[in-house]
Amino acid sequence: MATKKIIPNRYKVQGKETRKIKTFFGGKGFFGKIFLILFVGAMSLGCIYIHDAVLQCPIFDVKTVMIDGLARVTRNEILTRTGLDKPANIFELQPDMLEKELNTHPWIRTATVKRQLLSTISIKIEEQEPLAIVTIENLTDIVINAQGAPFKEYEPAKDDLKGLPVISGVDLSLSNSTYLFEGDLFNAVMEILKIKGFGQIQTILGDENTGILINILNTCPDTGVPSPPGEKKSENKTILPVKLGFDRFEEKLARARQVRHYMETNYPGKTISAMDLFSLEKVFVTTEDAAHNTIEKGV
Repeated sequence: MATKKIIPNRYKVQGKETRKIKTFFGGKGFFGKIFLILFVGAMSLGCIYIHDAVLQCPIFDVKTVMIDGLARVTRNEILTRTGLDKPANIFELQPDMLEKELNTHPWIRTATVKRQLLSTISIKIEEQEPLAIVTIENLTDIVINAQGAPFKEYEPAKDDLKGLPVISGVDLSLSNSTYLFEGDLFNAVMEILKIKGFGQIQTILGDENTGILINILNTCPDTGVPSPPGEKKSENKTILPVKLGFDRFEEKLARARQVRHYMETNYPGKTISAMDLFSLEKVFVTTEDAAHNTIEKGV
């Protein structure tokens, strides 16, 4: 009887080799992770060192500050608000934060700050455009811009706004946590201020019942040209009250020109002292002669 040949179990031997290989590669992965952690740490320290070196390097100090758009706001105010009146590193400054700080100035509408080259800061300013002064009972007078939005309290000692018209009879209202002027009456006032040709309006009075009354600085009757600004009041400079009502202001302005031309042509010895244009169908004009006798006529 033949003896059965015993064959070695190759499967088990292969299993031992596999476990050794896995253990070897597992150890290599561990050291790789340690190396990666050390590498990242070294890079972080290097970045911190470079960051500190850049901030402390005099090459990157701000040497030039370019500012455009200044009229009422001074350069010193800009430098003080941004901290650029003192030595500063260009990379340490944050343009968006500087813009927010500048926009808190009452006379600044928008501000744009940019870095240029290695040591230059560029600042562009758009200032508020004052349109009129609004007086409110028991409150400080307020200056509004060309959009009709209030942007600062009126300070006669600081603000050179003597030539602006003064509005009264309108009130502030609160909308979306912001105080502003709104409503039909205020919209009518804004419409009048945008019309060219009314002349130099000194005051505008709004009334919910009668509409708008404006006081215009009357022109010199001999030339038809307004007297030079800043000139002391003379006999040829008078105030002309004009009632306008609530609407059709362009048409009423044209009608006022016609009436004035008619009076100058047919009654050269008389001057208009008041005009009622509440209704275009019936215009009332008050005139004065050389003896200052007042006469009211319907035109």
